[in-house]
Amino acid sequence: MTIVRAAITQTTWTGDKESMLDKHEQFARDAKAQGAQVICFQELFYGPYFGITEDVKYYDYAEPADGPIVQRFAALAKELGMVMVLPIYEEEQPGVYYNTAVVVDADGTILGSYRKHHIPNLDKFWEKFYFRPGNLGYPVFNTAVGPIGVYICYDRHFPEGWRELGLNGAQIVFNPNATKPGLSNRLWEIEQPAAAAANGYFVAAANRVGLEDNEYGDLAVNFYGKSQFCDPQGNIVGGYGSETDEEVVVRDLDMDMIRNVRNAWQFYRDRRPDSYTSIPKP
Repeated sequence: MTIVRAAITQTTWTGDKESMLDKHEQFARDAKAQGAQVICFQELFYGPYFGITEDVKYYDYAEPADGPIVQRFAALAKELGMVMVLPIYEEEQPGVYYNTAVVVDADGTILGSYRKHHIPNLDKFWEKFYFRPGNLGYPVFNTAVGPIGVYICYDRHFPEGWRELGLNGAQIVFNPNATKPGLSNRLWEIEQPAAAAANGYFVAAANRVGLEDNEYGDLAVNFYGKSQFCDPQGNIVGGYGSETDEEVVVRDLDMDMIRNVRNAWQFYRDRRPDSYTSIPKP
């Protein structure tokens, strides 16, 4: 049996970037103390979820994918011997910004980035003001815990990307989020398990938790946490995270399930891309 012990985190905005960075460093140390080999933080982990409003001041949270924040956590990854998925606000150049996750291997090597493809423009999710759509495809990174991929928040509503990651060899897909109550509550319960089952891999979905009224006052939304791991059969592994409190959610993932499930459910053998005529092909 091959077990990967994985961690995802959920918290709310403290009110300043430095304390958020310190908090997440401690989350990583706490996860390592529990034996975790890989950790993924929530979407835009060191800032507020600024999609609530449209304000140019939040552009200042962006930095390069190899900038000071990533360098700090790459050094921490090396110190702890832990793979890290770092969801940041990326500046490619002034005025060109992406919602990005940087993947760092357990030896501190920066393996590359995934940029969020699907950008919402909805009430209190005004992300088109902040982000260009991703343009790096659906990369899978070979890490110390195996091949992993990333899909970010609103992406999860689009099954095509989940499948791309599976076809590219992902065995764990990390899905960092900032998801609030409303129509998404039911989707949160079904989309990640459905993606895990349809593609025969593990999904690890981190969500923010709590009310960021220290930043947005009456405009704030109450993120509902419930961070989750899903196995290749579509089961929630070990239950959801808290709906109200910050938490480091640590679970053991039995990687042998992937081969067993795929041999039993031959979705990759039986899929018919030649018949899906409404989906563009290269």
